[in-house]
Amino acid sequence: MHPIDLSVIALYLLVTLGIGLYFARRSKGGEEYFVASRQVSTMHTALSVVATDVGGGFSIGLGGLAFTLGLSASWMLLSGLLAAWLSAVVLIPRVKPLGDRLGWLTYPDYLEYRYDRRVRLTAACMAALGHMGFVGAQLLAGAKLSSALFSIDLGTSLALIAGVAVLYTALGGMKAVVYTDVVQWLIILVGLCGLALPFALLRVGGLEGLRQSLPPGHLRLDQVSWPRFSLWMLTIVPSWLVANTFYQRIYAARDLQSAKRAWYIAGLFEYPVIAFTAAGLGLCARALFPDVEAETALPRLIHSVLPVGAMGLVLAAYFSAIMSTADSCLLAAVSLFVHDLYGGLSKRPLSPRATVVFSQIVGVVVGAVSVAFALILPRVLDIMLDAYAFMVSALVVPTLGGLLWPRARANAAFASMVVGGVAAGVLTYFRDIAPYGEAILLALPAALLTLIVGSLASKAEPFVAQESDSPQG
Repeated sequence: MHPIDLSVIALYLLVTLGIGLYFARRSKGGEEYFVASRQVSTMHTALSVVATDVGGGFSIGLGGLAFTLGLSASWMLLSGLLAAWLSAVVLIPRVKPLGDRLGWLTYPDYLEYRYDRRVRLTAACMAALGHMGFVGAQLLAGAKLSSALFSIDLGTSLALIAGVAVLYTALGGMKAVVYTDVVQWLIILVGLCGLALPFALLRVGGLEGLRQSLPPGHLRLDQVSWPRFSLWMLTIVPSWLVANTFYQRIYAARDLQSAKRAWYIAGLFEYPVIAFTAAGLGLCARALFPDVEAETALPRLIHSVLPVGAMGLVLAAYFSAIMSTADSCLLAAVSLFVHDLYGGLSKRPLSPRATVVFSQIVGVVVGAVSVAFALILPRVLDIMLDAYAFMVSALVVPTLGGLLWPRARANAAFASMVVGGVAAGVLTYFRDIAPYGEAILLALPAALLTLIVGSLASKAEPFVAQESDSPQG
C-alpha cells in the first residue's frame, strides 16, 4: 500500500484517539459519561444514530450479501428506515420526557419503572450479552478488512482494531463516541458515496457494463424471497426498541422534539443512501472478482480500482463504519454492567469520579470478551443477526407490553424474557429445529405467549402511570 494511503489511515486513527483523550479528562460523572449531560444537538444525534447502526455488518456485510444475492440485498436496510421512524412515533415520546425527569441513563431504567428491579437486572444481562455480540461483529469486519489489505493474520488484526476502539471509547465516554461518530459518518459519505462507488462503476464500464458482467437478475429488486425479507424486518426493526445504544442517544438529545427529528433524519440516511451504496459496491465486486469469497471481495475491489490517496480515504470510511458501531455498542454494554448490574446490586454507590474510572476498566474487559465472540463465529452477518435474534426474542415482547399494554405484569415480563432468551440461545445452537434455521421464529412467539398468559393469569393491578409521569408528545 502506498505511503500516502497509510498516512491517511494513520491520521484517521490518531484523530479518533485524540477525541477520546480530549474528553477523558472532562468526564466528571455517570450522566456526562453515559449520556453526554443530555445536551447533544439534533444533527449530532442523527449522525451518531445512523453511524451506530451502519457498521461493518451493513457496509462490508451488506456488500457481501449483494455480491451473492444482488441488488435485492439493499432491502435489508429498509429495516433501518422503518425502525427509526417507528421509534420516533412509538418509543421516544414515551421514554424521553420520563428519562429526562427521572434521570434515566439506560434502557433497563425504563423496565424497572414499568415492572420491577428483577426485570431490570435480567434485561441488563441479556442486553449486555447482545451488545457484546454486536461489538464482536464490528471487530471481525475490521479485522477481515485489514488482514486482506495489509497481509496480517486475523488475530493480530482483531487485536489492533479492538485496541483503538476500546481505548477511545473507554476513555472518553458518550461525548467521545458522539463526536467521533460525526467525523466518521462524514468520512463514510465522502469515502463510500463520493469516491468508492463512482470509481468502481467507472472500472466496470458504467451501469451497462455492470449489467453485462452480472448474473441474470442481479440488478433487480425482486430477487429476495418473502421469508428472507420478513425475517430481516422481524429481526432488525424491533431491535431498535431494545438496543441500549439508541436509548442512550434518546436521553442524550437536548429535548423531545430534537430526538424525534434526529431519528427521522437517521432513517433517510439508512435507506436509500447507505443501502444502495453498500449494495452497489458489492455488485461491482461481483462483476470484477466473481470467484472471490464474498466478504473479502470488497477489500480487493478497493485495492484494485482506487487511486493513491483515495484508497486511504475509502479505507478510513470502512474503518469509520466499523468503529462508529463498535464504540456505541461497547459503551452501551459498559453502561449496562456499571449502571444497571453493579448499581442495581451494590449497596455502596460509587462517587462520580469512581464511576468513570470503573467504567473505563469495564470497557477494557468487555472489549476483550467481544474479541472472543469474533473468534468463535467466522462471518460478520452471522454474529450480527444472531445477536439481533437473541435480544429481540428476549426483550421486545416485555418492552412493547410495557409501552402499549397496561395489563402486562412484572412476573410475566420476567418469565417472557427467560423463555425468549433461552429459546433463542438453544435454537441458535440447534438450528435444524427452527423453521428456516432461524431461532427467532419460534423464540419470539414463545415469549409473546408467556407474557400474555402470565399477565392474564395474574391478579395484580394493571400498571397506571402517575399523571406527572405521563410523557408529552
